Amino acid sequence: MPKFAANLTLLFKELPFLDRFEAAATAGFAAVEVLFPYDDAASEITRRLTANNLKMVLINTPPPNWAGGDRGFGAIAGGQARFQHDFRRAVRFAQAFDATHLHIMAGKAQGQVAHQTFVENLRWAAKQAPAQSLTIEPINAQDMPGYFLNDFDQAAAIIAEVGAPNLGLQFDAYHAEKITGDLWSTWDTHKAITRHIQVGGLPDRREPIRGDVDFPAWFRKVDADGYAGWVSGEYHPTAQTEAGLIWMRG
Repeated sequence: MPKFAANLTLLFKELPFLDRFEAAATAGFAAVEVLFPYDDAASEITRRLTANNLKMVLINTPPPNWAGGDRGFGAIAGGQARFQHDFRRAVRFAQAFDATHLHIMAGKAQGQVAHQTFVENLRWAAKQAPAQSLTIEPINAQDMPGYFLNDFDQAAAIIAEVGAPNLGLQFDAYHAEKITGDLWSTWDTHKAITRHIQVGGLPDRREPIRGDVDFPAWFRKVDADGYAGWVSGEYHPTAQTEAGLIWMRG
C-alpha cells in the first residue's frame, strides 16, 4: 500500500483544528496536509507536528489574506504583484513546517493571456524558491467553475513549458475521474510528472471505499508503478472520520 496522509482541512472536522494533528497520528497517519494553514500561528502548528511525529506534506497558496476569497492568482492577468507577495508569504509558512510541496493555485481565468500569465508566474516562483517542490493541480469545472487549470493535458503542457525542475503535477484522483472519466489511463499518462496524490471517492468526494473507482486496486497499481510519494485522503467523511478509515488500512 502507498504511504497515506490525512488532509486536516477536511478530515477530523469533529475536532478543533489544532486537535486534529493528534487524532491523525492516533489513527495511524504519519503525514498530513492542510489546504490553508494561515489562521493559526505557524509556531503552534509546528509544535503539533513535532509533538505527534507528523510530516507536513503539502499546503496551498494563497496565504493569510485568503479569508475565503479567490482560489489563487497564478493565472490572473495584472495580478502579478499580488501573486508574488502572496507566494513569498506562503513560502515562509512552507519553510516553517518543512512542507514537502507547495501547491500554487491558478485562480479563475481563461484564454491565452491567462495561460501566459500562469507560465510566467510559475517560472518566477520556481526561481524564487528553487529548493521548494511546487505543484499545480487540475480541478474539475463542475466543482470549481471557471478555474483556469481544469485539464490534465493542459497541466502537463504548462509544466513542460515552464521547464523548472522543482515544478510537478498534483494528481487528484477524484478530479482525474471527474475530468477524464478514466482515472487509470490518466494516471498512466501523467504518472511520470506526478509529485503528490490526493484521493476522494466518486461521485461525491466521500471515503475512497465504494463508488465508481476501485481504489484498492488503483493503490496497488500506484505501488507497482513505483510511486514513492504520499497519497493524501482529501474527502468529506460520511460520519466520524475514524469510522471511515478502512480505506487506508488495507
